[in-house]
Amino acid sequence: MFDEFFRVTLSLGVLVILLTWESLQPFFGHFDGKLRDRGWHGVRNLGLGVLNAVLNGLFCAGLWLMVTRWTDFHEFGILYWGDLPSWGRLAGAFLLLDLWMYGWHRLNHRVPFLWRFHRVHHSDRQMDVTTASRFHFGEIILSCCFRAPVIALVGVEFWELATYEVTMFFVAQFHHANVGLPLRIEQFLRAVIVTPVMHKVHHSRWQPETDSNYAAVFSFWDRLFQTFRLRKDPREIHLGLNDSLPIDSASFRAMLISPIRKRVDDFGRK
Repeated sequence: MFDEFFRVTLSLGVLVILLTWESLQPFFGHFDGKLRDRGWHGVRNLGLGVLNAVLNGLFCAGLWLMVTRWTDFHEFGILYWGDLPSWGRLAGAFLLLDLWMYGWHRLNHRVPFLWRFHRVHHSDRQMDVTTASRFHFGEIILSCCFRAPVIALVGVEFWELATYEVTMFFVAQFHHANVGLPLRIEQFLRAVIVTPVMHKVHHSRWQPETDSNYAAVFSFWDRLFQTFRLRKDPREIHLGLNDSLPIDSASFRAMLISPIRKRVDDFGRK
């Protein structure tokens, strides 16, 4: 079974490191020293993260374990087509799962029903490392269900899936963090993985930027599918969504009921 304890422990360790980095050298001055506001912001986001971790442990892990056992027993899926070594299977699993995550993320921006859930993530106007945990549980459940047939088609073993999941969340924490990197390091890393500046563009309130940079781990998917975009001065980016109805998108209750609230954001999405 998926080692949820290892994932949680690793995530907490990375969270502490990135929170410290954000405190010492923040990219945006979201809270300007208002520790109480920053604390409540983090508590609300991480509260959703805890709820989603429970769902992952109780529902997603069981479903994916069942699928991977079936594919292993029947040797079904793309990764069973050749006699690949373990490292080859792992590399193939990473690429194909990450390609799916790119496509799934893009669908969440294109399909109005999926966007109702995904906009909870984008409504955060003070994006930081805790935003990596800010997903509506409905999106988590939908993602679990839609990923199951993909796992079968790819022919992923459970340890490969678990390794990818841990890596993806680590990278997500990194590129959501309210930090900046020296330009050369940013450019070097951006050639392979999604970086903080690249993902800040994705969280922009301006739709052409929001509808870009969909990649989860490997940045080259956006270049391949022509959805890669950068801002000359990322400090000018305005984060979040401007909703036409005056609701408090930052409260825990508002985040939970967001998918059933009728409203039109600046993108004209309902």
